[in-house]
Amino acid sequence: MAPYESDHATGTGPDEDPRTGRRKAARYVVPVAVVGVAAATIGLVPALAASGDPDLPKITAQQLVEKIAKSDVQRMSGTVKVSTDLGLPDLGSLQGGMGSGQGDSSADPRTKLTELASGTHTLRVAADGPEKQKVSLLERDAEYSLIHNDKDVWGYDSASNEVFHTTAQHSGDKREHRPSATPDDFAEEALKSVDSTTSVTVDGTARIAGRDAYQLVIKPKQSGSTVRDVTIGVDAKTGLPLKFTLTPKSGGAPVLDAGFTKVSFAAPPASTFDFRPPKGAKVTEEKPGKDEHAPNFGEEFAPGGLKGADTIGEGWTTIAKFDTGAKGEKGDKGDKSDRQGGAMGGFLGSLGDQVSGDFGKGTVFSTRLVNALITDDGKVYAGAVTKDALIKAADADK
Repeated sequence: MAPYESDHATGTGPDEDPRTGRRKAARYVVPVAVVGVAAATIGLVPALAASGDPDLPKITAQQLVEKIAKSDVQRMSGTVKVSTDLGLPDLGSLQGGMGSGQGDSSADPRTKLTELASGTHTLRVAADGPEKQKVSLLERDAEYSLIHNDKDVWGYDSASNEVFHTTAQHSGDKREHRPSATPDDFAEEALKSVDSTTSVTVDGTARIAGRDAYQLVIKPKQSGSTVRDVTIGVDAKTGLPLKFTLTPKSGGAPVLDAGFTKVSFAAPPASTFDFRPPKGAKVTEEKPGKDEHAPNFGEEFAPGGLKGADTIGEGWTTIAKFDTGAKGEKGDKGDKSDRQGGAMGGFLGSLGDQVSGDFGKGTVFSTRLVNALITDDGKVYAGAVTKDALIKAADADK
């Protein structure tokens, strides 16, 4: 998929309606801002379709980012395949024994949808405007559905016949009450990371879920990142991201691959969003609050995805810093909890790599994307960065 050697045209494509940009501005605030990034960041060279790929009009990376920002798909349905390979065990198999710690009902989305963090899963998704969305996680012998219909948010786990119910806050954000697990959700988070530390180019075209698409490629410029690149397949007509692939610098299978296998932009039947608790189901009612009920997995896979922490560095090598207050050293004066913590620390230490530096001593726990350094004095440094980058940050933070 070689790029064209010239053509630096700007503006919108012929199939775009400029009126849709105004309606979509609130949803893609950050991607719209990306349009103004310096030309050194956004690659302005359009791409040439490889043999067998759709022959689409030439487009620059800046135009393609604009196209995503102006996308205004209000009605759609389809099937999404999500594969996650962080090098962790299947969280779904562990969940039953460990619990989520966030809810007593298996139908609570904070409990159920953590399964998407590992393995391969199939989702059915549907939307009809900002007040009606549904996503169903298809399992071998059961199905979990999360439905947002006007003021109601329902979760239903057919395996346990449990129901979770809360009331929507009507914040104006149609994503608030559904899980961020589709290609456009991941793409939105990735585009938030586009700055001077990022290269953005168009690399050819493809057919995705039976539709013509452009391939937008995002690459970190910084050497300390564990991310090799992010590829976003963008629907040529609507601008909706149809596929998202995050590949680690270490190579091998993608850490995250989420893509539509089927998609339709027709309005789903109204009955799609109807839900009544089945007879005999256990119903858990939860009052609406500030906590979101749908996990945003896109944020976890994007640089800076760790919240509630101080940060070190910038761009794709941003490192989150926590201070747990739990010191690993223990002596005769340590109480029972100190001794238990030391024993647990010893167990965890056996699972990671022991390291040392100016900061002292600690343990690095690694996945294929995110690494974390836990020092003996209770500090945690974590990010989508290399082990050496973590040690360097801890040394500088001494």
